[in-house]
Amino acid sequence: MSGFFNSSIGRKYAMALSAFFLIIFLIIHVSVNITSVFSKDVFNELSHFMGTNPLIQFAMQPVLIFGVIFHFVMGFILEMKNKSSRQVKYAKNNGAANSSWMSRNMLLSGAVILAFLVLHFIDFWLPEMNVKYLQGDMSGLLSDGEGYRYYEELVHKFENPLRVGAYVIAFILLALHLLHGFTSAFQSIGATMGRRKTVQNIGKAYSILIPLGFIIVALFHHFNH
Repeated sequence: MSGFFNSSIGRKYAMALSAFFLIIFLIIHVSVNITSVFSKDVFNELSHFMGTNPLIQFAMQPVLIFGVIFHFVMGFILEMKNKSSRQVKYAKNNGAANSSWMSRNMLLSGAVILAFLVLHFIDFWLPEMNVKYLQGDMSGLLSDGEGYRYYEELVHKFENPLRVGAYVIAFILLALHLLHGFTSAFQSIGATMGRRKTVQNIGKAYSILIPLGFIIVALFHHFNH
């Protein structure tokens, strides 16, 4: 296994697989969040199911946390190795002429997204863990017992314009990150052979629609709280 990660191909495969995992997670996450724009009750029901289902909490959630950490660590390693290997080539060739700004700055966008994830964990995940596992309240109910608390908590988080601004900027950077990363992940496993244009088009649609969905949720609740 160590030999696999020590090879360039192995690291790229591992990076691609972690990217696919996170791509699927983002689809699920935005699908749940976007329901809050249309139905408070549906969002509350979905949130309560996701937050109390043992399979999700004790199997999928730890895997997700590991996947996020692994993806960023592996991305950092790949970027450092790529930069070191390009130093000699860039002395002879103009690297900017052969690659996009985003492809050359994936580490920068990734670092900003990671900082956002820390904010996101502080905003939502840590308070949720405190209520459920430290306070022992798995009911998901408001303090007065009148319905679930998830929708009200979401709306409250998006009252602050500075927090909303940070979320919007982070998701714009996520879109730019995905515009390169989506196709790159498929390319790493050889899935773009003969259909590169199709994968690129799907990647562009995904990279725009998924972050846009999160932005719509944040802006909707900010202006309608």
